[in-house]
Amino acid sequence: MRSRKPPFAWLIEKEWRELMTSRAWWVMLVLIGPLVGVSFISAVRTYAELSGYGGTSDGVGVAFSPLVGIWAPTFSACELAAAFLLPFVAIRVVAGDRQSGAMKLELQQPMPVFLRVAAKALVLMAGWIIASAPAVAAVVLWRSYGGSIYPPELASVVAGHVLNAALTIALAAAAASLTDHPSTAAIVTLSVTVGTWIVNFIAAVHGGVWEQAAGYTPTAMVAEFQHGLVRLDVVLAASTLVLSGLVLSAIWMRIGVAVRRRVYESIGLGALAAAAIVACTFVTASRDFSENRMNSFPKPDQALLQRIHEPLRIEAHLAAEDPRRADLERQALSKLRRVLPKVQVQYVANTTTGLFEQTAQHYGEVWFDLGGRRAMSRSTTAESVLETIYSLAGLAPPEEDGAIFRGHPLAVPPKRAAAVFYGIWPALVVAGGVFLRRRHA
Repeated sequence: MRSRKPPFAWLIEKEWRELMTSRAWWVMLVLIGPLVGVSFISAVRTYAELSGYGGTSDGVGVAFSPLVGIWAPTFSACELAAAFLLPFVAIRVVAGDRQSGAMKLELQQPMPVFLRVAAKALVLMAGWIIASAPAVAAVVLWRSYGGSIYPPELASVVAGHVLNAALTIALAAAAASLTDHPSTAAIVTLSVTVGTWIVNFIAAVHGGVWEQAAGYTPTAMVAEFQHGLVRLDVVLAASTLVLSGLVLSAIWMRIGVAVRRRVYESIGLGALAAAAIVACTFVTASRDFSENRMNSFPKPDQALLQRIHEPLRIEAHLAAEDPRRADLERQALSKLRRVLPKVQVQYVANTTTGLFEQTAQHYGEVWFDLGGRRAMSRSTTAESVLETIYSLAGLAPPEEDGAIFRGHPLAVPPKRAAAVFYGIWPALVVAGGVFLRRRHA
């Protein structure tokens, strides 16, 4: 007897039942609560200890930003769960039909295979949102302590972790469709994850092209979102990878199609995705959602810099592992790129550490070239960089607007947090699992 429900609605219901009976999902639910709890409790305690010193004076206000002090470490537990727990759930949902033989029956129904993959992805994302409930509990607890919440920066953190989960789901779905066994798919998924970490490590050592590539890895993407910075090129590249992973999964889910044809289609998909990602790198739009504008220059400086239309070239004689290079990049150049799209930065060094280059004649120099006018500085602070650029452009530095971020200190211990994350949450999950098991028994 045919179901009166639309085919897609029936498929969503079927995939939801599969998720509810997945042991991997219930294990993830149990574990993610204590993971978030450890991160949140540690963050609140550190935040309270720093706030106990009564410091809201200039120079320490940034330390009392909930974005860096609370949300980034708390939601890092979600990143850990997405890397090591979510892949097993996604592989179980995608590969379960192949293992049970249900896929052969489903493929006989007149429904595009892309809709089948979309149904699995939607159900998996819904399952991930449910698993993220401990993070929501952390927000509620922080608010109950009297903590400050700035919605735009919190929304940025949440969006970054949702996008990261979507990348994990797409990768796991593609691996589950390409391989014959769930264990093999798990190895492939974790290998890709570890591969992105290796890219980040190489980028930190060698810089150059590796550094540009590392900017599009999930780890770097989540880090930027956790600091309130949303770059359109990263969002577009990540969305392209998510769509490509789901399409690749759909291609290899058609077990009745010749392998050669699926290989050709996969190669074409890879070429198209690579071209799209390269095109995304030319998009420069970004938005700083942090309350303390940690990713941007002060508004008067930003308005003055936007008046400069000549190309700016910066040549820094600093090695990849030199701490001054990290300071220069974090405090000035990363912010400068957001204001001046025509800026070009080149690092020059003969070694990776720069340990034995300190006595070199030009090591440590930072050269600025604006429209043919050159100047050199050895300072890596944002103030020095701006002063040099203003001097070359013939502009007077703007007056300070006095809008200094004082932070939101809160000297409150993490009350009731241990009971919520270590007791109430696991108990609710176990009770829910027992209830559903008896209901479907």
